[in-house]
Amino acid sequence: MRPITCHTRNPARPVLIGALSLALLVGCGEGGPPDTSMMVAPTQPVALDTPPPAYPPELACFDRGGTVGLLMQIGVDGAPADIRVETSSGHPQLDQSATEAVESWKFRPATRNGNPVATDLRVPVTFSPPDVRPDMCFQYDEQR
Repeated sequence: MRPITCHTRNPARPVLIGALSLALLVGCGEGGPPDTSMMVAPTQPVALDTPPPAYPPELACFDRGGTVGLLMQIGVDGAPADIRVETSSGHPQLDQSATEAVESWKFRPATRNGNPVATDLRVPVTFSPPDVRPDMCFQYDEQR
């Protein structure tokens, strides 16, 4: 085998080539490529039971809606925890209704290597006023 020679005026170049050669040899272990048969792809949380929040009647009657941006952590048990309003709808009643509803939601937790892990999740909860005013709105009209 012929030795590798490098004809250059840069004295650092042979050192660099030697270091790269050593790195390549170290990376060529006898075991070949890693065994990926035991690796499991990660998964994201999956919503299982997410009933809609209660719409505060007075806001539905006065055609008020909005979107609440919630940030929460889905625990290894699939339950939401540490629920925070990240973006307010502009109506405290809608923000509170969204937060209370999400507390009871159920998820399949995210996984890493087949094991459940806690994961942060952003959820928008949108309140759209009903197309038909609820009957209870008449009592609000009379109070005005």
